[in-house]
Amino acid sequence: MIEKTINIDRMEHAVQLFGSLDENIRELEKAYGVVILSRGTEIRVSGEADGVYKACKAIDSLLVLVEKGEALNDQSVRYVMNLVEEGAAEQVSAIAGDVICITSKGRPLKPKTLGQKRYVESIRKNTITLGIGPAGTGKTYLAVAMAVQAFKAHEINRIILTRPAVEAGEKLGFLPGDLQNKVDPYLRPLYDALFDMLGAETFQRYQEKGNIEVAPLAYMRGRTLDDSFIILDEAQNTTPEQMKMFLTRLGFNSKAVITGDITQIDLPDSRKSGLIEAQRVLRDVEDIAIVSFTEKDVVRHKIVQDIIKAYERYYNKINRK
Repeated sequence: MIEKTINIDRMEHAVQLFGSLDENIRELEKAYGVVILSRGTEIRVSGEADGVYKACKAIDSLLVLVEKGEALNDQSVRYVMNLVEEGAAEQVSAIAGDVICITSKGRPLKPKTLGQKRYVESIRKNTITLGIGPAGTGKTYLAVAMAVQAFKAHEINRIILTRPAVEAGEKLGFLPGDLQNKVDPYLRPLYDALFDMLGAETFQRYQEKGNIEVAPLAYMRGRTLDDSFIILDEAQNTTPEQMKMFLTRLGFNSKAVITGDITQIDLPDSRKSGLIEAQRVLRDVEDIAIVSFTEKDVVRHKIVQDIIKAYERYYNKINRK
């Protein structure tokens, strides 16, 4: 058994580190098999050497986030522990402080993982970015945030959001209403993200002016999209022909972000995914970036990470047979 002491400059940083009912510290104690006690601005960590070393590394990294104004939660604590396990704890400072935009409720929106940070930087630097990874990694949400930021900065004149109208294993049947009413269920996640960024009234106003367009992928055919930020969501459900059609719509002073999860393809068995093909075809094309997310970038409930890992193990086991 050994004991190490960490001194904190400000009492409020210690309070934020420990969290409500000491929940952040309890998670570290459970993960590393240590005991963590606070004496004002002094924190003592005791236990086996390896556990104490890792717990101190995690505490130091969490304090970096706190000092940069980040609010800690169970997701950020888990992510820091992942970085410690990978020997990359010093990289935590890279994900703090990069505000993309302010939501309609006044909340600053920032990347929460290194994968998200790479994704945001790739969108800034490249004309086309492919964001590929599991559910809950913020692929669509961050892309919409970047589009709103570019629109507010007058870098582009239009935001265009699109996705293929492919059902996720169920049959919706004949939906009531006009054509827009029929396709709206497929586009709902895109509406939700825009409502969060802009507020419903502002979104409605921009949509009526034609500054924001949310439409199924079929509406893109034959168009040239200048001065636009275009997002293709659920791209794993495009065919190769649809993907090529979308990529060749890009006009002058435009950006495109393509998001998808190649483990959740809803196309009929005989159809190839345009996203998988695009990964191979565009790999070495200049000004196109491909960013891959893993379960470590999931920013939803912890159980979402566990579900993704469980499915990976299951399919790997099947593939080995």
